Amino acid sequence: MSIESTQALALKARPFAYLFQPERTALVIIDMQRDFVEPGGFGESLGNDVALLRAIIPETQAVLQAWRDVGGFVVHTREAHRPDLGDCPPAKRERGNPRLRIGDVGPMGRILIAGEPGNQIIPELQPVAGELVIDKPGKGAFYATGLHEMLQSHGISHLIFMGVTTEVCVQTSMREANDRGYDCLLLEDCTESYFPAYKAATLEMVRAQGALVGWTASGAQLRAALAPHKPE
Repeated sequence: MSIESTQALALKARPFAYLFQPERTALVIIDMQRDFVEPGGFGESLGNDVALLRAIIPETQAVLQAWRDVGGFVVHTREAHRPDLGDCPPAKRERGNPRLRIGDVGPMGRILIAGEPGNQIIPELQPVAGELVIDKPGKGAFYATGLHEMLQSHGISHLIFMGVTTEVCVQTSMREANDRGYDCLLLEDCTESYFPAYKAATLEMVRAQGALVGWTASGAQLRAALAPHKPE
């Protein structure tokens, strides 16, 4: 089902109203994959508490369903590398001191390798037919993916972001999108970090200086704006 042409909706957001037409907007869900969100994956191998990230799943599910209900375009991303690691530079693989490195075998297969069980989107947010799934070798969704061209082919000018982690892959993707001319909104309760202070700082940076990178709002605010446009 496609969205019928609509006038721009005004969503109460920070630092001021976010105006968007649903038919020209994509919901972008960053890296809600098992390697980051479930025990035994790469996130936990770095010593992080994945329960922090799992806390956003219910609201993220609710927003995704509301977006699907109005026929909105959806993009899912996965941070994923080729099995030969040819697209994973040593500067990335060798950084830090994780218990398991990218490409190593973990409880859910090889860490951050395309096609492995741990690299899949979590069951609660599984893509459905017609939704775009992007495997990205970097932190940003636009690097080496062709995402910009795909969005342009669908007439997309606005992006609404959810996912993890706020300060790394989400923020990087938003900045890449901003440089390409997209107006971006980040849903505060549908994104999370292993470090709550990093999330808070990122939200402030995103909306600083009159929405320098983008806007922020809650999932409930977006769902309320969409509710009148849900088909009977």
